[in-house]
This record gives sequence, C-alpha cells and structure tokens, in this order.
Amino acid sequence: LSLKAQAEMQMGLLHFGNPEERPEPDFRVARHTIDILALLEDKTRGNLTMDEQRLLENSLTELRFRYVQAMEASRKAKAEGQAQA
Repeated sequence: LSLKAQAEMQMGLLHFGNPEERPEPDFRVARHTIDILALLEDKTRGNLTMDEQRLLENSLTELRFRYVQAMEASRKAKAEGQAQA
C-alpha cells in the first residue's frame, strides 16, 4: 500500500497541502515504482494469501491505468499551454 501511495503521489494524483504547492508529476519515478510493484508480484507469486495477491494485482492494474490517464492529461495540458503562448 505504501508503494501504491508513493506512485500516486509521483503521478500527481495524491497531494497533501495547498493546491498551489502541488509538485509537478514525475512520471519516470512513478513508472519505476510501478515496475517495483510488478517485480514484487512476480517474486512473491505462489507465496501470498488470496487477499494479498488480489490487493497486489488490483493495485497494479489501477496504477497502470491511472498512469496512462495522467500521462495523457499532462500531454494535453502542455499542448494547450503551448497553444496559448
């Protein structure tokens, strides 16, 4: 769960504090964190309870989906910002 929260923070989806203090997403680091979770899933296969396995699988699925969404939103925002300049 802590790795999932870290990835969400790195993608800019989770932030504590004032909205104007929100840091820019770091997709490279977020991708690395997601890859670490995938590695954890691979290395623990067969050694987890059903609940643990489901939590890991569902977390990875959600993070991968949200990663793609956040990347697209970031690209769109950058393109709109460049069009206005």
